[in-house]
Amino acid sequence: MNGNLIIKNAAQVVTCRGFTAKKGEEMSQLGIIEDGGVLIMDGKIAAVGASEEVAREIDPDITVIDAAGKAVLPGFVDSHTHFIFGGYRHDEFAWRLRGDSYMDIMNRGGGIANSVGATRKASLETLVTDGARRLDSMLSFGVTTVEGKSGYGLDRDTELKQLEAMACLNKSHVLDIAPTFLGAHAIPDGFKGKEDAFIDHVMEMLPEIKEKGLAEFCDIFCEKNVFSVDQSRRLLSRAKDLGFGAKIHADEIVQLGGAELAAELGAVSADHLLQASEQGILDLAHSGTVATLLPGTAFSLKEAYARGRNMIDQGCAVALATDFNPGSCFSNSIPLIFGLACLYMKLSPEEALTALTINGAAAIGRADTVGSIDVGKQGDLVILEYPSYRFIPYHLGVNTVETVIKNGRIAFSKK
Repeated sequence: MNGNLIIKNAAQVVTCRGFTAKKGEEMSQLGIIEDGGVLIMDGKIAAVGASEEVAREIDPDITVIDAAGKAVLPGFVDSHTHFIFGGYRHDEFAWRLRGDSYMDIMNRGGGIANSVGATRKASLETLVTDGARRLDSMLSFGVTTVEGKSGYGLDRDTELKQLEAMACLNKSHVLDIAPTFLGAHAIPDGFKGKEDAFIDHVMEMLPEIKEKGLAEFCDIFCEKNVFSVDQSRRLLSRAKDLGFGAKIHADEIVQLGGAELAAELGAVSADHLLQASEQGILDLAHSGTVATLLPGTAFSLKEAYARGRNMIDQGCAVALATDFNPGSCFSNSIPLIFGLACLYMKLSPEEALTALTINGAAAIGRADTVGSIDVGKQGDLVILEYPSYRFIPYHLGVNTVETVIKNGRIAFSKK
């Protein structure tokens, strides 16, 4: 296949039109074309509109998909994951079920520290092989672009190994990966009580990572008993000076001021935000920072959900992502995330779709190339088994994706 493809007769082409994040009421504007069509040439969207117009002249060599009775959407963008890791933490899930808190588990050597030990032991080849298998699963759910974080090394060699695994997969797998350096994910043994020194250590890694082109973003876990607002500001400011985009795990467990810091620094995204303050939400609304919400993590930890409805009503640009990781959310299910956002965060289906497409793209700085069905963007599309995007939350937790198209080529099909 040459990246030339046409879709015709779609019950809906849901364009999610735009090249920047959508805020507030804009998130409900999906740009739906009934009986629509999409033309992709050389991997790029060349035309979108009424089916009879788009399909008027069809080259005999072009791949044709008749999408009668089906909805066509932009490929989903999962803008917050930790999919490169060693080992699993299934025992910890059982511990949480009996009432142990996330921080309790972390304090006795579980949590992130558990994954750090397993990832340090894993070879680069193992991380690449396992990572490819996880990407295959994401693709089947309609994800065409994904963000991946390091952070299970907490030392130079393992952090680089995780980032190198993503670089290998970016060359060999159909999905596009936006890599993020999360060296400040936890405080490793040897630095307990010396958090400032560890921030210095992480900062020393930044120039090498930048020179090798291994990460686009720098992230930090800004949380009580992990890294303070001042420590986070110091690391992210240095990262921005070197040309990294800033991301921040903010206000997940305790209201610490991470949302305010993200807005202050002009971070690309502030993620989690379960405990974000009213001022923090207002600051995000007045900034260019995307509020990336992770309902699967709140669900898995049995925590209160981030106030998605309030954030949108206040004018924030909200994205949704899976937070796929081996501990607090071992799920990459897009329909689960979609359904949780609608049921428990009070997003409308329209807002949830925007959050998983154009706003997810904006949360990784790629709204100009993916996240919507616009002429000139990558030919990344999803065809559902049903005639409307509203079947995603309605068919709760069940994958409704029939076909995934990446750069104009069929990358996954249930047929």
